[in-house]
Amino acid sequence: MGRKRKLVILLGSPRKRGNSATLAGAAAAAAKKARADVESVYINGLDIRACQGCDGCQRKGGRGCVQNDDMRSLYPKLLAADALLFAGPVYWFNVSAQTKLFLDRLYALGSSRGHALKGKRIGLILTYADADPFRSGAVNALRTFQDAFAYIGAGIVGMVFGSAWKAGEVRRNAKLMGEARALGRDLCA
Repeated sequence: MGRKRKLVILLGSPRKRGNSATLAGAAAAAAKKARADVESVYINGLDIRACQGCDGCQRKGGRGCVQNDDMRSLYPKLLAADALLFAGPVYWFNVSAQTKLFLDRLYALGSSRGHALKGKRIGLILTYADADPFRSGAVNALRTFQDAFAYIGAGIVGMVFGSAWKAGEVRRNAKLMGEARALGRDLCA
């Protein structure tokens, strides 16, 4: 029997029980059933400041961002994880502000030797109110993740995205719930 896989779920919604969190919960349950260690991080509840573009993280011997906020405790978790699952809503035609702050701060894990998240397995869950992924901006959010993780050499294992307006509404969408469970299993395979 191999070692247990580690999955970190990054919840980028201000709603703790919103639709993206509901789908992430289904993925987490499936990953746990597949015997993975799962940790969920509610980004909105953390003190994560905006990247200052100072490049202090890129100096020789740099070990992450120079800012003293909650990203410091997240960097080791991200590095220890085999897979990362990002779950959040689409707000104003792209990822939520909470998610964007987090993504910007991943810059600190890169250097001239490459990016520390290279080779990680990445999953994505997005929810949006409009039924059309183009009109809602979901396509912009999907491309944000695809482009960023392709650039650093991390592989996107799967994406689950769909429309839901009211909190919890996604529970009635058996197809999306099933896709989320499959993504949880696939991330830990």
